[in-house]
Amino acid sequence: QVQLVESGGGLVQPGGSLRLSCAASGISLDKYSVGWFRQFPGQDREGVACIIRSDDSTYYLDSVKGRFTISRDKNKNTVYLQMDNLKPKDTAAYYCGIGGADGGSWWSLWEYDNWGQGTQVTVSS
Repeated sequence: QVQLVESGGGLVQPGGSLRLSCAASGISLDKYSVGWFRQFPGQDREGVACIIRSDDSTYYLDSVKGRFTISRDKNKNTVYLQMDNLKPKDTAAYYCGIGGADGGSWWSLWEYDNWGQGTQVTVSS
C-alpha cells in the first residue's frame, strides 16, 4: 500500500525558511517523479517543484525559482522541499505527489497518481 506523508510545515516569519519532507512507504520514491504542489483556498493545486525520476532533473514554478530547492534522499526514501526567503504569498497547503511526470508536463496534476495529506505553510509576521 502506497503512503506519502508530508511534514515540516508551520508558521514562519517573512524571510524565514522551512524544509518540507515527503516520506514514502510501500514504494521506492526513486522510481517516481515527485512533485510538490500547493493549494490556496478555493483554488486548484499549482505545481511548485518537481524532481524527475529518469535523471533527477528539477523544475520550478517561476515565482519560487532561486528560493525553493527540491531534492531526494534515496536512503531515507524521502523527497524534500527547502523553502528559503519565504513570502506571505507562499502561504498555502503543500502536497507531494508521485507519478511518471517528465520535464514537459511536470506541473500537470494529471501526471501524479498518489498524494499525501498535505502540510500547512503559513508565512506571517
